[in-house]
Amino acid sequence: MADDPTITLLLVDDHPVVRDGLRGMFSASLGFTVLGEASGGTEAVALAARLDPDVILMDLRMPGGSGVEAIAELTRRGARAKVLVLTTYDTDSDTLPAIEAGATGYLLKDAPRDELFTAVRAAAAGRTVLSPAVASRLVTAVRSPAPADATLSAREREVLALVAKGTSNREIARVLFISEATVKTHLTHIYAKLDAKDRAAAVANAYDRGILG
Repeated sequence: MADDPTITLLLVDDHPVVRDGLRGMFSASLGFTVLGEASGGTEAVALAARLDPDVILMDLRMPGGSGVEAIAELTRRGARAKVLVLTTYDTDSDTLPAIEAGATGYLLKDAPRDELFTAVRAAAAGRTVLSPAVASRLVTAVRSPAPADATLSAREREVLALVAKGTSNREIARVLFISEATVKTHLTHIYAKLDAKDRAAAVANAYDRGILG
């Protein structure tokens, strides 16, 4: 690989037209080779293990496993690939979890082609790449006082909000496009962080702390 300057890619997006566009863009440019495509996070993790790409272009909100969960799993497995998030979402609840999970960079889908190419090369070299809007949000988040619910991740807050509405684990899994096992894992973390023994206590403690309101 050291003698080969070509950067290998795995494209992950639940929209075929987006994957087709990206494949065409990179295939027509020197220095890039698309090894494969995935339509969800679960498939992406499996393909990454088999194809061993240099860079994974990852969308975030996908029915077949979220991008953040895939990034976290790739990080847990010690995958060599660098993950560059490419999405339409730039809210705090999307950007921060993705970076915390181990993403090397975060770009929005409206980024110009040359900016995307530069970002992929930078990610392959291990350098952090952030779109201006995302970088601004991260700086703001770092400078702002931590809110009362800072100990809960964005996904944990989503799960907790649904629990407060009386939503079952199965329904939470359906709404958030995650497995029931993942819901139970989030609940375990929520119980520990809120010093609660069950769903009712977690909700009550969350209201007391101003996390829910």
